[in-house]
Amino acid sequence: MKKLLAIAATALALGLTPLVGLQASPADDLAAFQDYFKKKFPNTAFEDYKNGVYAVDEASREQWEEMEEFPPYELAIDDGEKLWGKKFANGKSYADCLGKDVSAIRVKYPYYDDKTDDIVTLEGAINKCRTDNGEKPLKWKKGKLAKLSAYIAYQGRGQKIDVKIPNEKAEAWYNKGKHFFYAKRGQLNMACADCHVYYSGQKIRADILSPALGHTTHFPVYRSKWGNLGTMHRRYAGCNKQVRAKPFKAQSKEYKALEYFEAYMGNGLELNGPGSRK
Repeated sequence: MKKLLAIAATALALGLTPLVGLQASPADDLAAFQDYFKKKFPNTAFEDYKNGVYAVDEASREQWEEMEEFPPYELAIDDGEKLWGKKFANGKSYADCLGKDVSAIRVKYPYYDDKTDDIVTLEGAINKCRTDNGEKPLKWKKGKLAKLSAYIAYQGRGQKIDVKIPNEKAEAWYNKGKHFFYAKRGQLNMACADCHVYYSGQKIRADILSPALGHTTHFPVYRSKWGNLGTMHRRYAGCNKQVRAKPFKAQSKEYKALEYFEAYMGNGLELNGPGSRK
């Protein structure tokens, strides 16, 4: 925690500014964001950012690759497949809502829905499918919802992220997520960008800070710290707590906007979920 405080103080002293301009277009932001990481980690191939922190740390990558031979999320994928195939009380199933080709589902999310003026996430779509068919929603952060997401993500591996910002209302959501990413918060007065842009690749205690490029590629994630699988919004909440900020609820407007922004910044990368992390 002292290291976090030191980082926050250094960032303030240096007057670090966002990589992207407040008036820049999303396309300009994307080019600047990805170019920053290409220059910061010149030995890392762009496509390798789908592997998160293991794209920039060779020692950690070796351990991770060994773990991936018998991944800790394997049973969760099997459970998710069973949940996917189980019909609702009315005889319908997730396939009736999300599509029968499971491999084509994950890459659709997140997206902007013009009818509701909202960002639709995969987890949001799963629970909407349930409630539309008379079933109770699943808990947002872990458990059955994370297992379903893991199965869908696994089937969709290799698809490339291609998030669209189709109109001004969608861009407003994008800008909300962009602001969240760069805004300081919490008692440590830190932003997402402090850890995952400016100090990416450096250590906090024994942990290496992951680059923000590719953050959304590998969720849901099995974390050794958790001992189970968790959704992206569970991780967002944990990050907020680490900087001593009050977390928002999973699927809040704040976290949906942040996911939309981060996913757009990862355009062109392959999906590689579910993942395993410390």
